[in-house]
Amino acid sequence: MPNFINDNLSKRLRETVCVDTKRIFDSCVSKDCLENLRVTFFARSQSLIDNATTVKARNCELAECSIEVEEVPFNRGFYSADITYFFRLLFDTYSAPCTPPQTAVGYCSFNKRCILFGGDGDVKVFSSDSSDALTDVPLSKQYVNPVAKVQAVDPVVLGMDIYESNECGIPWTSSFPQSIMSEAQDEGFANASDKAVLVTLGLFSIIQMERDAQILINACDYCIPERECSCTDSSPCEAFQSIDFPVDEFFPVDRDALIQTTPK
Repeated sequence: MPNFINDNLSKRLRETVCVDTKRIFDSCVSKDCLENLRVTFFARSQSLIDNATTVKARNCELAECSIEVEEVPFNRGFYSADITYFFRLLFDTYSAPCTPPQTAVGYCSFNKRCILFGGDGDVKVFSSDSSDALTDVPLSKQYVNPVAKVQAVDPVVLGMDIYESNECGIPWTSSFPQSIMSEAQDEGFANASDKAVLVTLGLFSIIQMERDAQILINACDYCIPERECSCTDSSPCEAFQSIDFPVDEFFPVDRDALIQTTPK
């Protein structure tokens, strides 16, 4: 394989360059136990819940996340991040013993607020890569507030309870993003419900407050790829034969090996 890297590159002196990037001004780690969230079901799924003798939670995923950033009054440089998580849950419903389950899909939400330092900035930025079609001039974007970023994994279902709807005491919500509403547009909201489902979720997340900044960094040289592109003209069967057999997919890793490879 030809060598695309000049040996003299590693001998060049380092230089200081200026890059325009997003700087993280503040961040926090969040470990939340979300107790007794009422699950909202649309018409078909609510009917399955009402007629079920047994309901089991299968899994839960983070479907959407809404973030709003506002400046904290009388506390310069600090901003509040109002975060709304929207979760999609799958339930196995059994209408009678020894019958195959039917899947009910439900949604719930959780609001969280945190205050982080985001620095000061009151700058309007004009860019040449976008323009207003009416005025044919670069669009102006005002970066008064920093940008909040949320990283989260799918939550863990810690518990589930079923109540008679009139005994629950926690109202359901009909305020969901359009992406969720479009998923259930054929079902529509349930007019009434006999049973209510409450779930407890465990959620891990990282919340960051970042802002555009110009930063000086040390650089050795440009990032030149070291690997040659693989453009094989072999047949599909020849390409398949070159793939290693996936032994781990057929034979689960034992407990000791899993503990050794799990990062602490």
